[in-house]
Amino acid sequence: MMDFVGMMRRVLLVLMLVCGAALPVSAQPQPTLPQSDLVIETSKGPQKFRVELADTDATRSRGMMGRRSMLPDAGMLFDFGQELPATFWMKNTLIPLDMLFIRADGTILNIHQRAIPHDETGISSAGPVRGVLELNGGTASRLGIRPGDRVRHAIFGSSTATKR
Repeated sequence: MMDFVGMMRRVLLVLMLVCGAALPVSAQPQPTLPQSDLVIETSKGPQKFRVELADTDATRSRGMMGRRSMLPDAGMLFDFGQELPATFWMKNTLIPLDMLFIRADGTILNIHQRAIPHDETGISSAGPVRGVLELNGGTASRLGIRPGDRVRHAIFGSSTATKR
């Protein structure tokens, strides 16, 4: 009898693990990523954000998938560690996003505004970039963020302190 109960417990544990892994992305808990301050210098003045840093293959692959919302002054910064062409998609992403493609010197190369949730179309940088900043859809337009603006963050070798 004890062997049967032990075996059933093991079967139940395996089923729980398998079912948990099969949950849709939106039902799985989000990992906690390191956060830091980021500033974008625009013609309207400095725009401040608190960003999560996705700097490993696993965190870059997961990105914003499954998230139902993001604070207005929040974002996710993808760090590739070197300049390279980048392509993103929105397959399991639930909210519209602006994607800012940023060179190693912190200059915004190009912006894709209001990427459509669940869209599998590739969204690419206009050339090699060190990082990509994802913000809520419409943020770039609302704050006047444009290609050529400067992003201040440690991965671009600059402080988030604004110039005076």
